[in-house]
Amino acid sequence: MICVIGPTASGKTSFAVRLAEKFNGEIISADSRQVYSGMDVGTGKDLAEYGSVKYHLIDVVNAGEKYDVFHYQQDFDKVYSDIVQRNKMPVLCGGSGLYIEAAIGKTVHCYVPENPELRTKLESMTDTELGVMLAKEVPLHNHTDTEIRERCIRAIEIALFKKKCKMPERTPPPSVIFTLDFDAAVLRSRIDNRLLQRLNGGMVEEVRGLLHKGVTAELLRYYGLEYRHITEYLLKGETSENKNEMVLRLRFAINQLAKRQRTWLRGMERRGYTIHHIDGMLPLDEQTAAVALIVKEAAGKARK
Repeated sequence: MICVIGPTASGKTSFAVRLAEKFNGEIISADSRQVYSGMDVGTGKDLAEYGSVKYHLIDVVNAGEKYDVFHYQQDFDKVYSDIVQRNKMPVLCGGSGLYIEAAIGKTVHCYVPENPELRTKLESMTDTELGVMLAKEVPLHNHTDTEIRERCIRAIEIALFKKKCKMPERTPPPSVIFTLDFDAAVLRSRIDNRLLQRLNGGMVEEVRGLLHKGVTAELLRYYGLEYRHITEYLLKGETSENKNEMVLRLRFAINQLAKRQRTWLRGMERRGYTIHHIDGMLPLDEQTAAVALIVKEAAGKARK
């Protein structure tokens, strides 16, 4: 399997589509929010970019339903097996660290039931105390887990469950992993430009529509980033001052996400994953050629 991972706004989708075209492949999304139908602009699905390339694990459930890494791993294994059986190349594409490692890692994610006794105890704690407790249990891949109380409590519940239970191992798919590298200033500029495009492309209207359809403000905040900040803006009042404040907060939050995603990649390398870094400023043809050489070499080693 070819994997294209990395921070937001690094051009993963267009790169993955190009690789899928070259290697007779199909794309498997590793994005924790693109699984929700109706959440298109804010999650950057960019479905028009796929052209004739088939994609999977996008629009799996409706916005408002719950979906997690346990369900993702089950769905991934089914999709991966189907693609391979049809003699196609799976191309994993995304930036959600937990979902990426659920796909290419050895750990089997089990269903974690709610623990009423633990939840009663956690509900008595302050948000700060919950954040400190979670940070002691797991590396924080997403600060939304500490900023949104419901997510923080659930994350602690999962961490403590896994601590008590011995998690089994799976045989991960043989994978070659790539990421597109940009200087920090260039990536910030790409993030700013994309944010403006999405705001002009109906992102606020999308969130307003979800609220009108009955998706609660609490749940939209749970989804984080665009959905959190735009929901708060809509509830606060659609004034120019509030909109400017929302855009500034959202820009900062997305840049912080990109920083955490880069940190997650470095953590993957420390955990033994080999990640091939491709210069994001190279022309697409040169990027593709570089990948082709690495994939060919990996396939040769696998045959030996």
